[in-house]
Amino acid sequence: MNTTPSQYVTVRSVRWHADHLFELCVARDDVAFVPGDCVALFHRDEAASRPYSIASGVNEDELRFLIRRLPAGTVSADLARRVPGDRIRMSPPFGWFRPGQVGDFASAAFVATGTGIAPFLSYLRSFPAQPPRICLYGVRRQADAVAADWVAQRCPLKLAVSRERVPSAHHGRVTDLLEALPLEPLLHYYLCGLDTMLTEVSDWLTARGVTADRIHRECFFNA
Repeated sequence: MNTTPSQYVTVRSVRWHADHLFELCVARDDVAFVPGDCVALFHRDEAASRPYSIASGVNEDELRFLIRRLPAGTVSADLARRVPGDRIRMSPPFGWFRPGQVGDFASAAFVATGTGIAPFLSYLRSFPAQPPRICLYGVRRQADAVAADWVAQRCPLKLAVSRERVPSAHHGRVTDLLEALPLEPLLHYYLCGLDTMLTEVSDWLTARGVTADRIHRECFFNA
């Protein structure tokens, strides 16, 4: 992690997408980052923190985070109760997952589950002229599909909703849609979200001859 001292940022808004999913927006305060970076956000007593991926574009004046409020999540529950004007301790940005940026912006495909869409939103907001070839996005319910319509306006999107039937979306898991992924020698694949999805997609790609150096993974949750 970056050794620069942490800082305090001001909450601008908390926007709820579902009863367990919200977007926290804070003032950027000249924080430098690249798509794929995370920061650690601290509980108000500063005894605990959790990493969250930045969902903002590099030219925006705010930092956005998609946060799933967990039943036993001390930090997520605390962040969910924040209000505009609150101050939150935040670490410097850090990370190694670089969606779309490997190989001098070589052709890319994205696969996300849940809040794993966050780094891909950051990429699309930062580099709109270099969209991925396709984005596969899996969620449990339609309300969990944050910015799906916005993404679909910027790159080909296939949405999978596992626990509801939604018009124009596949009813099932995102891994049901893997046949939609193009298989090309120079294409890079970026996977972010649930660990079981990462494993299943990686195995599927490897079985079709995709080399490990073209499969990039970021795990947000363990099943």
